[in-house]
Amino acid sequence: MTATKVAVKGYRDLVAWQKAYALGLLTYKLTARFPDTERYGLTSQLRRGSVSVASNIAEGYGRGGRSDYVRFLKIARGALYEIDTQVSFAVDLSFVTKDDYKVCKATIDECERVLAG
Repeated sequence: MTATKVAVKGYRDLVAWQKAYALGLLTYKLTARFPDTERYGLTSQLRRGSVSVASNIAEGYGRGGRSDYVRFLKIARGALYEIDTQVSFAVDLSFVTKDDYKVCKATIDECERVLAG
């Protein structure tokens, strides 16, 4: 059985962008439950980082050149590692449950797999 290729007409068609966008939405939902004292701390860091992943994928695609695209994918991957670290802090500070972390970590790992592919 052969896989059917879908024509990519824009960055929104990229699986990497779709998964990163889903991570961004998940991150916003998780951080909405953080204490108000974290508004300028972990909440801000996580939200900016999660938006950065999808944004860097889109920007790299929009640059049109392969080397720029690859560079921006690497930046997006670095942001994934930041998010993972920050969510680990949130778990240890009891802002996020371990079950929520597992969902978030699975999403981060899936984003990373797609970016590496």
